[in-house]
Amino acid sequence: MSSSADHVQLRAQLDSLTTEAFRSELADIDQLPTREIAEIMNGEDAAVPGAVAAGLPQIAAAIDAAAERMARGGRLIYAGAGTAGRLGVLDASECPPTFNTAPHEVVGLIAGGPPALVTSVEGAEDSAELAADDLEALGVAEADTVVGISASGRTPYAIGAVEHARARGALTVGLSCNAGSALAAAADHGIEIVVGPELLTGSTRLKAGTAQKLVLNMISTITMIRLGKTYGNLMVDVRASNEKLRARSRRIVALATGASDAEIEAALAATDGEVKHAILVILAAVDAPTAAGLLDASRGHLRAALEAARKGD
Repeated sequence: MSSSADHVQLRAQLDSLTTEAFRSELADIDQLPTREIAEIMNGEDAAVPGAVAAGLPQIAAAIDAAAERMARGGRLIYAGAGTAGRLGVLDASECPPTFNTAPHEVVGLIAGGPPALVTSVEGAEDSAELAADDLEALGVAEADTVVGISASGRTPYAIGAVEHARARGALTVGLSCNAGSALAAAADHGIEIVVGPELLTGSTRLKAGTAQKLVLNMISTITMIRLGKTYGNLMVDVRASNEKLRARSRRIVALATGASDAEIEAALAATDGEVKHAILVILAAVDAPTAAGLLDASRGHLRAALEAARKGD
């Protein structure tokens, strides 16, 4: 149980954080017309992309390092508490349908486990040991990348995850929204997106949450581009698990090849609906087993497989 001295220390820490700063000019915001509040919020949000832009060198370096580990069979693991943890789980959950990754390849850990997605789990974010236990359960190893996410940059769960992963030889990234954070200092790659004080004091689900979502979008998307999960800007590893995605699959093959509907249907049927394989069947004029072999040899990179097919002619 925490003491009064602990509470004083924590309050002092919060007082020093940009994300927790009180904005006196907004003290009467609850008395403003709804349209005016919405305009203020919109103006606040407009500043977030600029803050992310300032961190692009650090973001790009982290992505290149993560992609290299994943190319060796490693995983991308997000770890955070509260809003930060939920954002990590969200980003991880979107990778299988978008990039046809296996569920274990991109993982989101939230302090307190699945119940914390919808309710607060008391004390979970304050436990570095819990983060270590969660990563041990996954068997975190040298080929993995662990991204600790915390708006404040001081959350023990996120810092504990990074410290434990680094001790296991994994690549570590610390994503926060305060400069000089303990999380960034603990990681191989520190990314600090300073968005400033929130509209509602300390409500880091707002600008900080938006900034974190933008960065996580970059980390997962660009890593997947580097791993050959796209062909140009086409999602050629999309998993067609519903009617919309099946229609999208056909459209992607059409955009990549310019083939007729009949050719597209035949190629998808021959490749069991695998978009990347179907494109290769059409563009390289090979059969489905040959396309599969070329893609295996190129580690899933469609451009490399096409080049290999052309050299083989």
